[in-house]
Amino acid sequence: MIVSHRIKFFHSALLITAVFDRNVNCRRAASAAFQENVGRQGTFPHGIDILTAADYFSVGNISNCYLNISVYIAGFPEYTKSIIDHLISRKINHWDSAIRELATKALHNLTPQAPDYMATTVLPQLLTAAVAVDLHGRHGAILACGEITYALYKVALLTNRSVMDIISPECVDALKNIHNVLHERKQYRGFGGGLMRPAICSLIEKLSLSKMPFKDDPIITGWQCLIDDTIKNLHLFSSGLKMNINVAVVTALSALCEEYYQDKTNQADAQIQDVLISQYLDGLKSSQVLTRCGSARALGCLPGFMVHSKLKQIFEGLQHMCAVSQKEGNFTEARRDAVRSVAQVFMKAGICPHGCPDSVLCSENIAEVYGVLLSSLNDYTTDSRGDVGAWVREAAMTSLKELTLMVANSAPEILSPNLVKSMMCCLAQQAAEKIDHYRAHAGNIFLHLLHSAEPVVPHIPHKEELLSIFPVETITSLNWNAPSQAFKYIAQLLGLPEYQYHTLLGLSVSVGGITESTVHHSSQSLFVFLKEIQNDSDALTQFAQTFLRIFRDNLHNDRVCVPLLKMLSQMLANSFFEIFTTQENHQVCVEFLVLCKELRKSRDVVKLRACVDVFCGLIQFQGDVRKKVLSQLLLLLCHPFPVIRKTTSSEMYEMLLTYDDITDPDVLDDVMTLLSDTECQNELIYDTASTCLVVGVPFLLDFLTPTRAGSEDGGSVTLFSEAPSWADHWQLAVPSAPAKQHGLGPPLFPTERPSLFWTQASAERQGVGG
Repeated sequence: MIVSHRIKFFHSALLITAVFDRNVNCRRAASAAFQENVGRQGTFPHGIDILTAADYFSVGNISNCYLNISVYIAGFPEYTKSIIDHLISRKINHWDSAIRELATKALHNLTPQAPDYMATTVLPQLLTAAVAVDLHGRHGAILACGEITYALYKVALLTNRSVMDIISPECVDALKNIHNVLHERKQYRGFGGGLMRPAICSLIEKLSLSKMPFKDDPIITGWQCLIDDTIKNLHLFSSGLKMNINVAVVTALSALCEEYYQDKTNQADAQIQDVLISQYLDGLKSSQVLTRCGSARALGCLPGFMVHSKLKQIFEGLQHMCAVSQKEGNFTEARRDAVRSVAQVFMKAGICPHGCPDSVLCSENIAEVYGVLLSSLNDYTTDSRGDVGAWVREAAMTSLKELTLMVANSAPEILSPNLVKSMMCCLAQQAAEKIDHYRAHAGNIFLHLLHSAEPVVPHIPHKEELLSIFPVETITSLNWNAPSQAFKYIAQLLGLPEYQYHTLLGLSVSVGGITESTVHHSSQSLFVFLKEIQNDSDALTQFAQTFLRIFRDNLHNDRVCVPLLKMLSQMLANSFFEIFTTQENHQVCVEFLVLCKELRKSRDVVKLRACVDVFCGLIQFQGDVRKKVLSQLLLLLCHPFPVIRKTTSSEMYEMLLTYDDITDPDVLDDVMTLLSDTECQNELIYDTASTCLVVGVPFLLDFLTPTRAGSEDGGSVTLFSEAPSWADHWQLAVPSAPAKQHGLGPPLFPTERPSLFWTQASAERQGVGG
């Protein structure tokens, strides 16, 4: 009898624990206990039905428990009020903010189960807690007030009523006055402000969506002031709260504008429109990055009627911020949000082919809009966090996709072939790069646009060839995150002239990268393509010319230049340019050498070591190219950096083993001994004169003009006069008699070998140690 009397409390407690407990093990234990009692007691109402929804595995996901399972269980009248009361008494004041937020969303979903109970009993309780002392309870209550009010508005719509017919006037006044109470108590400041501001913004959003009758009420000005103040002072809040606050502010502003800043003719209030847009455009120039982020997002969330006749002004502000901050190399997060906002503003403004560029996207401004988004795909800003420019590139890719689909659907005639070509080529480049996440994002967008049927994107270059490379099943089957899958597809774009430049540019960063799996699969895919064309002189020449064009365009861009050198070294090592070795001084080889000579003047050790590898690879070509390559290698043997001298000697040793026709076999052993026995890491420099002599290269006469200088009793002879800056200070010490004997010309002494040294004065002038 005792068990029978208390059974209704027992089954409710088990279900509440199974659905709402924070610990997954407790939820699962309660679910198992409920299942056991259903089987043994047989007196739990709707036990079998509930078990199918709240089994051991279903209660593992806490969001599913709060938002779905609880609603199903509350559909049985025996459990409705107990579930709602538990959320009100135990969960909206929970210490964990995630639980509080889930509880308020659960109350929103539960409101249709008991709307009268929510409006007459629950809402008044929450309004009291919303202005109470307890911080966590106040936070949860404010969120819950907004969620329940919006849910009651939806219920009223279903019955052709107004929300005012369900909520009492006293509750409406209390909802309106929550902001004033908190403002008077100064509860928007300090740590509590980090919770109160997003909570009130959520309340503003829900009351606006519920169409509460507050138009022209002073509270609207108060809400707007709170939103603006929060955007200006985002930097004052802790890092964990900034993103949540920013999102809450933007959603609140959008809903507020939509409901209260529109007149009867569906036009914006001119005065409010001017004030808000001017204010947010000024925010784009703030010294605080989060203020710029908030202002950019605010402009992007404005409804279409708010940007009407202000579109050009807004776009120029966003464009200027992207360009200036990218040039300065900072405000990366603000650029990301500005790029997102560019697409959002134009999507809300709409499209009209022959419309006014100050009001809609049209044929006059589409090229400029795409120009901003495409230029953002070249944002490779890096800082202590890594490649932060990837955030901007990802936003730009998403914006291009959304904007292109909108234009293709409404006015495809304004999409010019050049715009589509530039977009698809840039997406192909991003899909060939080394970071898995962003490669996948670009690849998926590329396939989406390629296979889009409604609408069809016009003017895609080589569309038939692309469809054969990427059949429709690759949309779901191709895993762009996996280098083993992605690169074997993307490398095939190298065979399409329109895509070759950008694909090779992206692929070079992957082939010359440092991640083993990415380097392996990207290089293997590249080599497969090169094997197909290595006997086709025309195709290989076109590929080489494209490679050289990328090299020239990025000669002083270390992000691309160093991987390019590494990729070129691999291609030379695998003899993919062997067809060019049959011709002396082939133009492609000469241009490779000229570009690499420019890089040899760098002081970047990584770049110099890559140059050494390339020079050793270029030795396979015949004619003057080989002679000039040897001169460059001998100069690198004289480099002031010990690591470069060591690398050069090691690579030259391997080079002479591979290409034994470089020098006379009679002196090959002497050369090998000289290269292998000298401790160039410790000794200052090789005996370069002797090395040149035995290799058979005149002492750099074809590359340098010696300077004649010295003294009667012996002194110094400057070795270089047309060498790089560091070489200007290497001097050759020679005895006076041999110096006179040779007329201070290029000294080659088989008996009395000269030595090179770095003068202290020169070291001080250059700021470099010996």
